[in-house]
Amino acid sequence: MLPEDSPTEWRRPYLNLAVECVTDASPEKVRGWIQEIERQLGRRPGPRWSPRPMDIDILLWGDRQVHTESLTIPHPGLYERNFVLTPLVALQPRLVAPGSGGRTLLECSRGLSDHIPLWMGIVNVTPDSFSDGGLFQRWETVEPHVDAMRDAGVHVIDVGGESTRPRGMPLSGDLEWARVAPILDALLELRGDDPLGPRVSIDTYRAETARRALRLGVDAINDVSGLGTPQMIELAGESGVDCFAMHQLSLPVDPGVTLARDADPVEAIEAWLMERAELWDKASLDPNRIIIDPGIGFGKTPRQALDLIRRAGELRRHGFRVMVGHSRKSFLKPFAGDDPTARDLATVGLSMELCSQGVDILRVHDVPLNMGAYRGWSLARRTPIADR
Repeated sequence: MLPEDSPTEWRRPYLNLAVECVTDASPEKVRGWIQEIERQLGRRPGPRWSPRPMDIDILLWGDRQVHTESLTIPHPGLYERNFVLTPLVALQPRLVAPGSGGRTLLECSRGLSDHIPLWMGIVNVTPDSFSDGGLFQRWETVEPHVDAMRDAGVHVIDVGGESTRPRGMPLSGDLEWARVAPILDALLELRGDDPLGPRVSIDTYRAETARRALRLGVDAINDVSGLGTPQMIELAGESGVDCFAMHQLSLPVDPGVTLARDADPVEAIEAWLMERAELWDKASLDPNRIIIDPGIGFGKTPRQALDLIRRAGELRRHGFRVMVGHSRKSFLKPFAGDDPTARDLATVGLSMELCSQGVDILRVHDVPLNMGAYRGWSLARRTPIADR
C-alpha cells in the first residue's frame, strides 16, 4: 500500500490477522475503544502510510453498512487487499458481505492477482516415509525442524504417524498414537498460550486417533481418506475444527490404482467433491471448515499430477478452500531424482505456480525455503523499491 516514493525505512513487514467477535456495543463505541488501545500501544499521528505499532480496523459489522464522518463499514478496499482477505477467508470463506456484489469472501480473493497463501509444514513421525523416514521420531530431532518452521512464520504444522507411501504397511491405531502422541504433546506445550503460534493438525484417516489428538488440543484434522467415513464425519461435526479432505483411490498408495490415463483429473476430483459435498451437507457439516486436497500422487499418473498443479486453483470455484501437498512427490523424480534437496528446489518452483493461482494452503517439507522464495517472488510482483 506504500507510495513509490516512500522512505526505505517504512518498508517493514506487518503481522496481519482477523478476529471474529460478538459485542452489544455500537460501531462508534468500538471505534472509541480502538483509538484508546492504539494510543496505549504507542501509536501517534504521523504521515499517511508511515510505520505504526498497531493498526486496528473494523472490517465488517454483520450485514450492516455504516457511513459516518469517522466510520465506513465494510472497510474501504476490503475486497481488493490480499492481507485482509487471506485471514478473513480462513475464518469464513463463504461469507457474503455487504458491498461485495453478492460474492463470497473466497470469490473476492479469487479475483486478486497477488493472493497470500498459508503454509503448512510437515512432521512425519515415521520410520518409512519416502523422503524423511526416521528423521523425526523423537522430539530431540523434531524440535529444530519445528523451530525453523516457526521462525519462518509457518501457519500450520501437520503431524502424521503412518506413511501412506506406495506399498506402505498399515499400522494399528495404538501404534500410530504411540508415535504421534509425544510429538503432539511437546509441540502443543511449545506453543503454550501464544494466540499467534502455529495451529497444529493431525494427519490420520482414523477417527479415534483424530479424537485423541483433539482432546490434547490439536486444532485441525488432515484426513487423507477424504472425510467420507461416518466416524470421521461425526467427529468433524461435533468438534467444529478445520478438516482437510483429500482425494485418493487407495491407502496406502497402490501404484497400480490410478485414474484412467485419458481422464481429466480436475473433472474427476470435481465429481468426487460433488458426491462428498452432498454427504457433508446431509450431516450438517459447516463447509467453511472443510478444505479440499486434490491428493497429488494419490491415484494419479505423473501427467495427471502435473496437470493438477497447473489447474489446482480451479477447484476453489466450488466454494471450498484448497490445500495442495506437492512437496517432494514422486512425479518429480524424472526432473530431480531421489535427492530430497533437489526435490525441495523443484517443489519451490511448483509452489510459486500454486501461489499464482490463489491456492489457499501449501503443504511442504522445507517451510523456510518455500516461504523465503515466496517472499522474494511476491516482492518482485507487487512492491516498488525506492532508490533512497
